[in-house]
Amino acid sequence: MVVWLYAGEIGRFTNRGRDILEHQALLISPIVQLELEYLRETDRLSVESALILEYLANTLALAVCDRPFIDVVTESVRQTWTRDPFDRLIAAQAMTRNAPLLTKDRTILDNYPPACW
Repeated sequence: MVVWLYAGEIGRFTNRGRDILEHQALLISPIVQLELEYLRETDRLSVESALILEYLANTLALAVCDRPFIDVVTESVRQTWTRDPFDRLIAAQAMTRNAPLLTKDRTILDNYPPACW
């Protein structure tokens, strides 16, 4: 999702997703920066994560959620529906805020009811 925002590919989002992007505060888990770096290191992304996040902060007021990491990890331990540490932490970050999570990931959508696409 963050990569699509950076690329200006708003058309990839559903109407509900675009509504969230336009009307709600945009927060991401800090783990997203690490996931973006993994994509860059494996040549699936050519831009450094810090540049992507800085651009989105300046253009869309996207911010990094500041929930205490221990709270997020504690919640992620309870999420046994995936072995993907990024997905667990990203979903747990939203869970600690009882916030919606904009994702296209089917596993997250099936396991975190406030998630939507």
